[in-house]
Amino acid sequence: MKRTRLSVFPLGGALLFPRMQLPLHIFEPRYRAMITDSLARDRRIGMVQPRDANERPTLFDIGCVGRIADVQALPDGRFDIVLEGLARFTILRELDVTTPFRQVEAVLEETGEEALLSLGERASLEMESRRFADGLGYAVDWEAVTRLDDEALVNGIAQIAPFDIASKQALLEADSLSDRAGLIVQLMQFFGRHGDDDGTLQ
Repeated sequence: MKRTRLSVFPLGGALLFPRMQLPLHIFEPRYRAMITDSLARDRRIGMVQPRDANERPTLFDIGCVGRIADVQALPDGRFDIVLEGLARFTILRELDVTTPFRQVEAVLEETGEEALLSLGERASLEMESRRFADGLGYAVDWEAVTRLDDEALVNGIAQIAPFDIASKQALLEADSLSDRAGLIVQLMQFFGRHGDDDGTLQ
């Protein structure tokens, strides 16, 4: 495992996985500064969820580093970017820095080959996803869903499903694609009909 220095973007509910993409709209001055700095260096940003809602929140230990694959600089200084996931990381310590954005020392995981689900796991995930989406009134192109490979399906659901922050973190930290798929099914069964008014499942 490789130690590295990362600028981190704490954002609850925003998961990134290796080989997946995450579009972001950057408007806060400190994160605009982070994007400018990243573009001048290695184009990397560490996405990590906050544990609390404080002004300077405590961070979860595990996140995912992404590379800025696409960027649009807007006239007023904001950015629209697309991050491409590279690897999960574990935070070792937060660094004492003068930048307005936070930086950490972290260990990057080795990223293996794309994983596969068993036929039963895939069928169970697709079936529960249909029930979940129907229960919440979501419109889904199921033909497109069936064409996704296992990794894109599982991690795509983990990224967009309206679970709470702790559940999202559990999905990110799952040891394998199979474990993540099984957890998604459990979360959908548990939360499927208990969405609150803003659509977030608590």
